[in-house]
Amino acid sequence: MSPEPSSPPVPARTAPGGTRGWCAVGALTLGIFALMTTELLPVGLLTPMARDLGVEEARAGLTVTVPGIVAAVSAPLTATVIGRLDRRLVLAGLLALLIAGNVVTAVGPSLTAVLAARVAIGAAIGGFWAVAGGLAPRLVPARHVGRATAVIFSGVAAASVVGVPLGTLLAEAHGWRLPFGAAGLLGLIALAGVLAAVPSLPVERSLRQADLGGLLLGRDGGVRLGVILTLLLVAGHFTAYTFVRPLLHEEAGMTATAVGGALLLFGAAGLVGNFMAGMLGADHVRGALWTITATLALTMLVFALVGHTPWAALLVVGLWGLAYGGVSVGLQTWMLTVAPQAAEPATSLFVAAFNAAIALGALLGGLALTLTNPTGVLALAGILLAAALLLLTVRGPALPRTSPPRGRPRHRE
Repeated sequence: MSPEPSSPPVPARTAPGGTRGWCAVGALTLGIFALMTTELLPVGLLTPMARDLGVEEARAGLTVTVPGIVAAVSAPLTATVIGRLDRRLVLAGLLALLIAGNVVTAVGPSLTAVLAARVAIGAAIGGFWAVAGGLAPRLVPARHVGRATAVIFSGVAAASVVGVPLGTLLAEAHGWRLPFGAAGLLGLIALAGVLAAVPSLPVERSLRQADLGGLLLGRDGGVRLGVILTLLLVAGHFTAYTFVRPLLHEEAGMTATAVGGALLLFGAAGLVGNFMAGMLGADHVRGALWTITATLALTMLVFALVGHTPWAALLVVGLWGLAYGGVSVGLQTWMLTVAPQAAEPATSLFVAAFNAAIALGALLGGLALTLTNPTGVLALAGILLAAALLLLTVRGPALPRTSPPRGRPRHRE
């Protein structure tokens, strides 16, 4: 059963479409790209950050774990605290918080100072993504909602597949602090875009905690399954991806420059994967997610078995990027499919699960790296991904095969 129409916050009428609508979609995409790039930059900068701050790499991994935990809490909290505030102003305020956090990170003299800034960044990430993720229906005509959603969530994929590789290369030339300054500049550009292009977006009734609980504990279980899949799938990926630099350097024998090139390949493949998932997922949500999860699980296994030379590791990284590129848009499409009448609360739960999974993956990967070796990190990632694949396979008949018809929410009895 879908959530009752009265459960989610009710948006005020907004006239979607036109050039301004797509410019607004572009501003949201850039905002999410800046936010997620900021969250994930330590993945490519872990070694120089740890060296400069005087800590071991596993401890430096907290710079990924901390904002992930904060974002997981701030996503549903922001959605309920902001009440009926104009969503345009909320988005602008959260981008301002991101900019401040990046400035502090870029000049922070110690891990403690950097982690304090990362707390603010985590709050901005969770809040912005939770609000922006469900706005496509209010910005473009109904027939373009699927495409606009894929574009907005390409910012999530692009952060891993473009932002982190470019930040890594920039750090090689100018040090690890400059990429955070560049991410702050991106946030400033996104802030200007939101103020210029996003229309006023009031709501007629605010979101309540009960709305979130009703979705998560609903009898049809679609949102609950989506949350569990997100936790397993994203945690599996980030268990390994957080430590991809030591994996490529120590296991595959890549130089620092070669690691940057490998991450660029990951990025290029990921962008392809994002739009492939956007097209396939629009009509076959379950099949797209099954394929993505199976490919990621296979990637971990192949990396552990044959990824001990630069060329073999490079091929695995390309496949890995192709699969991961479709994760965020595939899972978001899933949530909008099972809860078409409750885009904002469903997105809040999805963002909370996604960021909690980033934090969990970084934490588990750090523990595995400390207690075992890089191969142990891959093995743990593979176990989490295999669990997600098993859940998709076993619960397959209960999952939606297709998304709702364009422009007409589907009610499931």
